[in-house]
Amino acid sequence: MSDALQTTMPEQVKVGVIQVAAFKDMAALLQYIVPSEGPVFAGSAIAINPEKVLTASRNPQLRQVIEAADIRYADGIGVVKAMRRRLGRHVERIPGCELWQELMLRAAHYQVPVFIIGAKPEVLAQTRDKLMAAGTRLVGAVDGYFNDEAALITQLQRTKPRIVSVAMGSPRQELLIQRLRKAHPDCFYMGVGGTYDVYTGNVKRAPALWCKLNLEWAYRLVLQPSRIGRQLGLMRYLWWYWTGKV
Repeated sequence: MSDALQTTMPEQVKVGVIQVAAFKDMAALLQYIVPSEGPVFAGSAIAINPEKVLTASRNPQLRQVIEAADIRYADGIGVVKAMRRRLGRHVERIPGCELWQELMLRAAHYQVPVFIIGAKPEVLAQTRDKLMAAGTRLVGAVDGYFNDEAALITQLQRTKPRIVSVAMGSPRQELLIQRLRKAHPDCFYMGVGGTYDVYTGNVKRAPALWCKLNLEWAYRLVLQPSRIGRQLGLMRYLWWYWTGKV
C-alpha cells in the first residue's frame, strides 16, 4: 500500500509515564489496523487504563512491555479524561472487548486471515465456532494451555494469518506477542485478556447502561468485592490527574 493510502497515527498524549494514541474513536482505530484499501497494519496494540498507568510508573519491566506495543489505545475513562484535558478536544474511550469484536467483523468483511490463541480449550472452541459462523476466515486456533511454543510458531508461519489475538492476561500475552512477532512479523497482534469468555457468554459483561456511563469498573466491583483493594489503589491515579505527580 502506498504512503498516501496509509492512515496516519494520531497524536500521542502522555498519560502518567505512558504515551497513548489519541484516536478520535473506535472507527478511526479500526481503519488504522485494517484500512479500506491496502494491507493490514503490521504491529501490535495494547489497551491502556489507569491501573496500567500506575503500575508502569512503579514497574520498569511492565513499562517496557507496554512501550513495546506500536499502538497504545485508551481503554479506561480515567485515561480518556486525562487525554481530553491535555488535548482540549473530544477523544472516545475504546473498550478492548468491543474493539476485538468489531475487528473480527471487519476481518470477516475483508476476508483477512485470523488466528486466535488463548483461553480454556472449551472456550476457545466456542469462540472458533462463533467466529466462523459469522464469516471470519479463521486459519488457526490454539488454547492457552499449549506447551510447545515452537510448534505454535511453525503453525503461524504455515497458515500466514494477518491478525492474531492472544487471550492470556497481561503481561503474559504481551510477552508472548513479542516473541511471536520476531518469527512472524507481517501481522497485527492484539492482547485481549478475557474477551473470548465475554464473547461466548461464559462471563457476563456489565449491562449496556453501566457501559454507557463508564461504570463497568463499579459493576465488576459489585460482582467481585475482593477487587476493592485494586480500586482503592486507583486513588493514586486521581491524585496524579489533579496534581500531575505520579
